Amino acid sequence: MSSSNYGTQVIESVAVRRRRLREAWLFGAERRKSTLKEQTGKVFASVMIGVVACAGCAGVSYFRSSSAKEHQNNQQPPASPVSPSPQRQVSPSPHK
Repeated sequence: MSSSNYGTQVIESVAVRRRRLREAWLFGAERRKSTLKEQTGKVFASVMIGVVACAGCAGVSYFRSSSAKEHQNNQQPPASPVSPSPQRQVSPSPHK
């Protein structure tokens, strides 16, 4: 075995070991790489959860405000007809 061949093998084995350690650190003990499709699915699911949460908050806010308005309208006494108030006659001033 020549020394240059041995040196090349050592360098390649170190590179392979580093790659395996990096993949194990990034992808867990299963060494299973996440594909783009899986990542896209996770992002889509996260967005959908956010949309449902926002819609739920908006719905709760709408029903609370409409319930408060209805409650306020039910507590007001019915409006009675307004009778005209007697108007004062303006008398001419004595200083003309």
